[in-house]
Amino acid sequence: MTPRGIRGRLIITVIGLVALTSIVLGIGAYAYVATSLRAQQLDAARELTTYNVAVLAVERLSTTATRTDLAASRLLDGFASRGIAGTIVDFGDGDPYVSNLLAAAMADRLSPALRAIVAAGDVGYERTSLGGQPLLVTGARRPPSGPAFYFVFDANGVEGAIHQLGQALLAGGLLLVLLAAAAAGAVARGLLRPVRDAAAAAERIAGGDLSARLDAGGGDEFGRWAASFNRMAAALEAHVGQLQDARVREQRFVADVSHELRTPLAALVAEASLLRDHLETLPADARRAGELLTADIGRLRRLVDDLMEISRFDTGSERADSSEFELGAFVRSTVAARLPEARVAVPSTTDRPLIVATDPRRLERVLGNLLDNARVHAGGRDVEVEARVEPGGDGGDGEAVGSGSRTVLVLAVSDRGPGVPPGELPHLFDRFHKADPSRHLGGSGLGLAIAREQARLLGGSLTAAPRFGGGMRFELRIPVTPSLPAGDEGATGEMQAGPQLEPHTESLR
Repeated sequence: MTPRGIRGRLIITVIGLVALTSIVLGIGAYAYVATSLRAQQLDAARELTTYNVAVLAVERLSTTATRTDLAASRLLDGFASRGIAGTIVDFGDGDPYVSNLLAAAMADRLSPALRAIVAAGDVGYERTSLGGQPLLVTGARRPPSGPAFYFVFDANGVEGAIHQLGQALLAGGLLLVLLAAAAAGAVARGLLRPVRDAAAAAERIAGGDLSARLDAGGGDEFGRWAASFNRMAAALEAHVGQLQDARVREQRFVADVSHELRTPLAALVAEASLLRDHLETLPADARRAGELLTADIGRLRRLVDDLMEISRFDTGSERADSSEFELGAFVRSTVAARLPEARVAVPSTTDRPLIVATDPRRLERVLGNLLDNARVHAGGRDVEVEARVEPGGDGGDGEAVGSGSRTVLVLAVSDRGPGVPPGELPHLFDRFHKADPSRHLGGSGLGLAIAREQARLLGGSLTAAPRFGGGMRFELRIPVTPSLPAGDEGATGEMQAGPQLEPHTESLR
């Protein structure tokens, strides 16, 4: 598994370097000590072999000595007293003389190479084992032409020491790796502490705490980095503060302007109402001017109302008031008031009215704006309104709407208008945004922005997507309570009929 993070990679790197160093040094030490110990044993064995054959055997045996002479000389007992584990004497007749069972077992195991070296008059040796016991065998011929002597030495001591050395080196290497891991962890924590502090400070800044700073007391690279981070954070705090102040001033300006316009606008609306009542009595030219004037005053009134509503969203003063109502009647009444020619598909209310609980006034505001949008921009062509409820789940923008016993109300408005260019879709709900600014449809550019704010206030989402074959589809998803059983008290009378709000027309896209 690949280690994640700088700390993990740093620890793995240090451990790898220490382990590699330990392996190289351990193998070198093991090979050197093992070779030295075996060489020392071999030198001692060859020296003893030469002495036994060239001195003791020459003194006690003649070149024509027989087995009887060998046994009488007690030469093999002398060899045994000098540390020889077993002796083999080969007279060349195929029946070697042996000192004990170990020698007897090794007599038939002598390699041809060793026999050839001894036959040539040199001192030879070979390493072997018998029953798991390591042995060293040396051989030499009694000069000038006597029998061949083979001496068996126990190599347990040397091989055991070498084995213990290997275990000690392995244990030492593992201990060194563990110490390296602990040291690397401590060093990594110390080295990466500024990085962790920076990550924590960045998280605080991301969470809105723009006062987060780092300790820039060190004079090394991390200290200079921390100082740069602090300067960046200070600049960011200053810029965000300026933006917040500008936003507050903008919100206050919009609210103040909208408020100040309400009084003279109310007078204009009243005067326009009087003028509208007497338009038929005016001459043709004056009548046209009066119609334009009353229409412009109506658009101005709607613009001021939209600005006031947006300012209330910005200040957070808007609240949703949930109440129960019958969904089918609500949708039909809203469509009848805003766009009667639209087709409606809602759950049947014949046997069991579908009662939902949310803010009907705000829901009517969203649906009404979407219907006005379809009427103005799609010319009311093939407008379809669909309403249904689903189990609680995703709200459409990745936000969960509905959980537990709550369900999701899906309200969609589709049209077959000209649609919106793909590049304009991300900005469709922006304030004052118009897909085609050259089109004079009288809209303020706030309708869809207000609709989305209303959807968010209801705890859901509002999305838009092109339809296959042309047109647009707007889909609202909000959490509602499940339907009440038929006959239960809840929404009756006016509530079942849905809220009756004054219809108005405006351009939204």
